[in-house]
Amino acid sequence: MAIDYRTGSSSRNTTLLAVVVVVAILYFARLVLIPFALAVLISFLLAPLVTRLRRWHFGRVPSVLCVVALAFALVVVVAGLVSVQLGDLARKLPEYQENIQKKMHSVRDSSSGIINRLSRAVHSITRDLTPATPSSETPGEEKPVPVEIRQNAFAPIEIIRKILGSLLGVLFTAGIVIVFVIFMLVQREDLRDRLIRLVGSGKINITTTAMDDAGNRLSRYLLAQLALNASFGVLVGIGLFFLKVPNPILWAVLAALLRYVPYLGIWVAAAMPAAVALATNPGWLEPLAIFGLFVGIDIVALNFAEPLVYGNSTGISPLAILAAAVFWTWLWGPIGLLLATPLTVCVVVVGRYVPSLEFLSILLGDEPVLSPEKQFYQRLLGMNMEEATEVAESFLKQRKSLEELFDGVIVPALALAEADRHRGKLDDEHSEFIFENARMLVEDIAERSENLISGVPVSESSPDSKQTEKTEIEKAIVLSMPARDEADEIGALMLELLLSKHGVAVKTTSASALASERLQEAGDGKIQIVCVTAVPPFGYLHARYLCKRLRAQYPEVKVVAAILNQQDAREVQAREPRIPAHKIAPSLRLAVSMVLSLVLPAESSPKQTAFSA
Repeated sequence: MAIDYRTGSSSRNTTLLAVVVVVAILYFARLVLIPFALAVLISFLLAPLVTRLRRWHFGRVPSVLCVVALAFALVVVVAGLVSVQLGDLARKLPEYQENIQKKMHSVRDSSSGIINRLSRAVHSITRDLTPATPSSETPGEEKPVPVEIRQNAFAPIEIIRKILGSLLGVLFTAGIVIVFVIFMLVQREDLRDRLIRLVGSGKINITTTAMDDAGNRLSRYLLAQLALNASFGVLVGIGLFFLKVPNPILWAVLAALLRYVPYLGIWVAAAMPAAVALATNPGWLEPLAIFGLFVGIDIVALNFAEPLVYGNSTGISPLAILAAAVFWTWLWGPIGLLLATPLTVCVVVVGRYVPSLEFLSILLGDEPVLSPEKQFYQRLLGMNMEEATEVAESFLKQRKSLEELFDGVIVPALALAEADRHRGKLDDEHSEFIFENARMLVEDIAERSENLISGVPVSESSPDSKQTEKTEIEKAIVLSMPARDEADEIGALMLELLLSKHGVAVKTTSASALASERLQEAGDGKIQIVCVTAVPPFGYLHARYLCKRLRAQYPEVKVVAAILNQQDAREVQAREPRIPAHKIAPSLRLAVSMVLSLVLPAESSPKQTAFSA
């Protein structure tokens, strides 16, 4: 079937054009969209409180009005405290300026003239490097008198106009936001129905899931961030009060607000009270103590409070938060910086549920975009054995099972390599590197698996000095036979390593040997079980051929076919042409269990859940 690549390219171009248009609309319509975005986020913040009041049998409108009035009153109180503190700071500024000048003079005097000498040296070098300006005057010509137009230094009407204009603009925006919030909370259900109808009534399930996910995620995040930032401001205010920094309430409120700014807000918030402490105190330790206070509280919040409160509420990677802060600041200015994280949460949720915008979720989200087996295969493709080992070790430490590592990571990665090699997308150099290093890694991981799972370094592990007595299980001999090529041989090696950990003596044949030579090894009188291992997608027919020959030549030998495609054993058994094996296993874990059931006495065999032929 032919694939029309023009359709995919056209779809990508349409998506890119749509993104450009949306960004342009966000930029040029920011005067209208900023109040609307603020109202949406405030609605998400207040929605849980409105829902709680409605559960207490308050009416819809009274619940909304009560919550909005309470939030507005809280904002007014905080703004009033900040205004009082700012007025007090403005009255003390001349005194602070005088203290700063005295401290600078003391620094200059105590440096034994170093600053003065450096200043003179820089001035001299600058004067020597600056070319002299040639004189354009002619003898006898009078020099023109320069004329400079200066505005009145004190224009009360102009100052009042600017202040009133800014104040009226803020009040007008605040009024629009409040009206939007009230109507959004009152008509929340109706707005949701209209949005579902706009997206399409045939996508009710997806739209409802996306809206619920975005609403719950944003509400939890905004409430948690408000609580943490308020707590941060309270702790900072208490610390500044005991450090005797003037206006601690002002700096506490600014610290709580600036903490909404990712990464940089905490430093800006600490710099302002540190500058005041530098101006009011004769020593130099107070500013350092203030920075230590801010950083200490922030470290505690980042490492203990935020993981406990936030959890996975945002779903944004740290790099995406930083990039979003830059983007929204460029787009909407300081308001965009404060709204960067909540708005990016909305974008990530939309990308998670809209297929054409999935790239947004991939670029901005914090969820892994590649499965472990694809990560492992990609590291091998890049010929980076260290990172491939890290992927395997990390998976083993998380899952605590060598069988799951082999079945969930190594075998699927080998299947991907086999598919690429047969399609001609894997050259000889990469193919040789992948299979050789995969074999080496399998042997190394199997040897260190117990230490990796327990977390004990290999050098500190104490070898078991006890000699285990030989039992019937150790006398049994199993032949692990690859079906076709290097991938099947690594699969057979993994089966040998897993069985060896159970005390079963296993011998593995080479995939480079002819089929007749491999079959001949099964004729050893000690061989009781032959396990034919095949890694998809091309080993099924070869495994069937070997099993058929084994059943015909050695009817007394039990044959187990390990077709490692992670499917149900009954599905593999139902596949045509059928594999004539005594047992069929779709994974190494089940293959090990089946071999043990044939080796161990019937009363001690493990519980079987797989299909037996």
